[in-house]
Amino acid sequence: MSRLDLTLAREFEAALAWWQAAGVDCDFNDDATAWLAEAPLDAPMGQPQPRSGQAQTAPRPGEPQPRRAATPSALQAEPAAAPRPNLLGDSPPADLAAFRRFWMEAPGLAPATGFPRVPPRGDAGAALMVLVPQPEAEDAERLLSGPQGRLLGAILAAMGLGEGEVYIAAALPCHTPMADLAALAAGGLDAVTAHHVSLARPQRLVAFGTGLASLLGTPDDALREINQSMRNTPVLVGETLDAMMHMAPLKARFWRRWMEWSPTV
Repeated sequence: MSRLDLTLAREFEAALAWWQAAGVDCDFNDDATAWLAEAPLDAPMGQPQPRSGQAQTAPRPGEPQPRRAATPSALQAEPAAAPRPNLLGDSPPADLAAFRRFWMEAPGLAPATGFPRVPPRGDAGAALMVLVPQPEAEDAERLLSGPQGRLLGAILAAMGLGEGEVYIAAALPCHTPMADLAALAAGGLDAVTAHHVSLARPQRLVAFGTGLASLLGTPDDALREINQSMRNTPVLVGETLDAMMHMAPLKARFWRRWMEWSPTV
């Protein structure tokens, strides 16, 4: 054998040894192979799966049995959701005077924000109830004592309503920056709001803030009514007073909706 033939033989031998070391010791054909096929759902993590067309062999005697992942039906059921908090308690306030005491003292109604609680104002059976998301930052003893209150006073004067004819309330007892009204409603505050409205018994209600719809239990895209026992309260939902102060078109939009809605209720 020549030196050239000896070199080629060693090269072939080295190439075959490399492929065997790489684990390639099978014949190849033209059949398609699903190299990226997903493993079965019940296959344990890290367990190699047979390729397409390759039979799965049983474990040899003495080898540990492969562990099978638990099927969805065998998984432990998720714990039941926690019940909604009952913020009103077992003995809800029976009138507005009791509700005001409850509003100022009951725990769980408001987070610790560093702002004081502010009571609603007005009498039951008012011609109009005004609901805002929260007191103004400067409120202490009187609800809406700042610029939002001055804007509301101008709106009520244009409606031909005096303050004695209006019940003014907030959905939260104290000023709460970045309040998530939807989450608070889901946490039981919607029941408190509904009870508040039922005690106030207004002839109609204007909610300044589209986020208040979740607390009123109504959709936020149309005029609506709050359905309560023995009576329905017509509701108009508009933008917040704070937004109206900074965007004049919102004032015009609200007034147009009020003029269209008020003669119908």
